[in-house]
Amino acid sequence: MTTVDTAVTHRLTAQQRKAIVAGAVGNTVEWVDWAVYATFAPVFAGQFFAGGNETTALLSTLAVFAVGFVLRPIGGAVLGAYADRKGRKKGLTLTISLMAGASIVIALCPTYARIGVLAPIVLLLARLVQGFSAGGEFGSSSAFLIESAAPGRRAFAGSWQQVSVGLGSLIAALMGTILNSTLSEGDLHSWGWRLAFGIAGLLGLVGLWLRVSVHETEAFTKISAKPRRNPLVAMLRDHPGAALRVAGVTIAGTLIYYVWVSYMPAYAHLSTGIPLKTALLANTLAMVVFIALLPFGGLLSDRLGRKATMTAFAAGFVVFAWPAFHFLGNSFWSVFVIELIGLVLIVGYSANCAVIMAEQFPAEVRTTGIGLPYALAVAIFGGTAPYVTTWLNAHHLGHLVWVYVAAAALIGVAVYLTMPETKGKEL
Repeated sequence: MTTVDTAVTHRLTAQQRKAIVAGAVGNTVEWVDWAVYATFAPVFAGQFFAGGNETTALLSTLAVFAVGFVLRPIGGAVLGAYADRKGRKKGLTLTISLMAGASIVIALCPTYARIGVLAPIVLLLARLVQGFSAGGEFGSSSAFLIESAAPGRRAFAGSWQQVSVGLGSLIAALMGTILNSTLSEGDLHSWGWRLAFGIAGLLGLVGLWLRVSVHETEAFTKISAKPRRNPLVAMLRDHPGAALRVAGVTIAGTLIYYVWVSYMPAYAHLSTGIPLKTALLANTLAMVVFIALLPFGGLLSDRLGRKATMTAFAAGFVVFAWPAFHFLGNSFWSVFVIELIGLVLIVGYSANCAVIMAEQFPAEVRTTGIGLPYALAVAIFGGTAPYVTTWLNAHHLGHLVWVYVAAAALIGVAVYLTMPETKGKEL
């Protein structure tokens, strides 16, 4: 392995800091659009599907949530190849345009009572567009942030990719908390959820403006004039082991992240009867701590290495999975403590995932190499997590959810212990 000279500075330049801030802010508003769906799923479920059974409507809505992940691998391949050919900046501009536009469509879509089966069809199509966009977003934003960093601060820079994802989820959760607290139940179900999607779409336009204003990365600029093969073909032919490693790294992290961040409040509401707004508040406060810790997790990875910090995350959940679901109770403090402990452990994954994946590939195929295998793993393991946990609970099998989480964590331990250390690897 070629390593960076230890004399290379760890200090970020003003231009590098500006690029990281611009990339993180743009990525935040992109993920507001993505996360607002899961946050408001229990609210708008009955608006898009027939029938009066609340659990059935929620399961249908979560099925659309899961189907949205089907397009993520395609987005990772198509938009990843686009960013490897045309640049990280153009890739990021395209993804946020698609995501914001789809949110506005959902905000304006008539209900099932007005247009019948067309309502869930429009919802499905909009979510497929968002899934396509999200598939390209992770690879493009990860490559952009890592390539914009000093060699000894790559994990720190990459952690801001997940800071921005967390902020997007936090803003969506805040909207859920505020709207649940200030609107009557009737207003929330009739137009309050539409306001949330509309705000998310408008924030996307702000992100679009920010992304148009940033400069292309130096790593892409150096290769932009060179003749190159199709990035997807080159990645699959020349780097299959690295692609499999990216998928393996993702399994535990994405499954556990989606259980804790996107659906734990709704799960707690359905399984314990705690008011949804109370569970959302606990989730929101725990997310604040999580987001604040992520850059420090990146700094720890830059000092100790990727393997140690990733393994600590997975091993922690092997131990924590059973007590987390066993002691989940009908109180704010119960949900908050369980959310907080889980999210502190997830720092080990989230602060590392972007940098580990970026360090697997050369610049010519970096965005595609990150985007496609990551999106496949997220589609299979992350996109189905809320549905599986809800299904288990609806069939009186909620006591087995901890096994689902622990099994993913065990896979993570095996992958992280056997992967090569990439700290200090030359990009």
